[in-house]
Amino acid sequence: MFKLTSLNLNGLRSATTKGVADWVAQLAPDCICMQEIRVQASDVTGRFEEMAGLKGHFHFAEKKGYAGTAIYTRHEPTEVVVGWGDKEFDAEGRYLELRFDTPKRKFSVISCYFPSGSSGEERQAAKFRFLAGFFPHLIALKKQREFVLCGDINIAHKEVDLKNWRGNQKNSGFLPEERAWMTRLLDAGADGAGLVDVYRMLKPDTTDAAYTWWSNRGQAYANNVGWRLDYHLATPTIAALARNEEIYKTIKFSDHAPITVEYAFGL
Repeated sequence: MFKLTSLNLNGLRSATTKGVADWVAQLAPDCICMQEIRVQASDVTGRFEEMAGLKGHFHFAEKKGYAGTAIYTRHEPTEVVVGWGDKEFDAEGRYLELRFDTPKRKFSVISCYFPSGSSGEERQAAKFRFLAGFFPHLIALKKQREFVLCGDINIAHKEVDLKNWRGNQKNSGFLPEERAWMTRLLDAGADGAGLVDVYRMLKPDTTDAAYTWWSNRGQAYANNVGWRLDYHLATPTIAALARNEEIYKTIKFSDHAPITVEYAFGL
C-alpha cells in the first residue's frame, strides 16, 4: 500500500512545536505533502531536512514567512520539479512535484497550495489567474503521467463541503466561478480535466466529518463549522486504487486537518 497524506501546516516551525513530527512518525506515510510551510532554505538547514526518517524536498516562496510547499518521502524520487512554470505563482512557492518513474508507471506526487482570495479583490483576481493557468497545466500533465495532487485547494466544491453554504455563496472559496472550475476539473468529458476527487469518491455522502479547515474566529472548530478545502485529486487509474481515507482531528497542528489516503500499489 502507498500511504499519502496532505496537510496545510500554517507554518512548519509552528506545527513542529505542536508535535507534528511525532505524529508523522506514528502515521508512517510513504509521502506527506505540506502546504504553507512559511520557511526559507536557511530555516530548514540543520533542522528540517528530514522528518520522522522521511527526506524533505521544498519549494520556498521568495517572500519570507509566506506560503511555500514541501514533500517528505521515504522513497527517492527520480526527478524533483519545483514550480509549474508560472513566474507569478512560482515566486510564491506553490507547486512541488516528485516523480517516481518505473518501467511500469510514470507517477507523480504533487503538493500544491492554491491562492486564497479571502483578503480582498486583488488576491481574488490573483486566484482566478492561478486557476486559469493551472487548468491547462494539469491537462497536459495528465496526458504524460499518472499523479495525485495533494493540497489546500481553497475551494469548497459543493454545498455538502461546508457548514454554512447559504451564507458563503458570495465569499472566496465558495464563489460560483470557483465551484465551476472544480466541476470542470472533475469532468471526464471533452472540456474537462477528468481528475477524481478521491475523498468524495470514497465517501460520497459524508458531510461534517469531511471538513478539513475551520476559521480561527469564534468557536468554529469547537462547533465544527468547517470547510473541506484539502484534497487528493488523482488521475482515474490511480484513484481506482484508493482504498482507505482518514481525516485526522485528534490533535490540531494548524487550522487545517491532515487527510490521508491509502492506495493499493507500491513504489
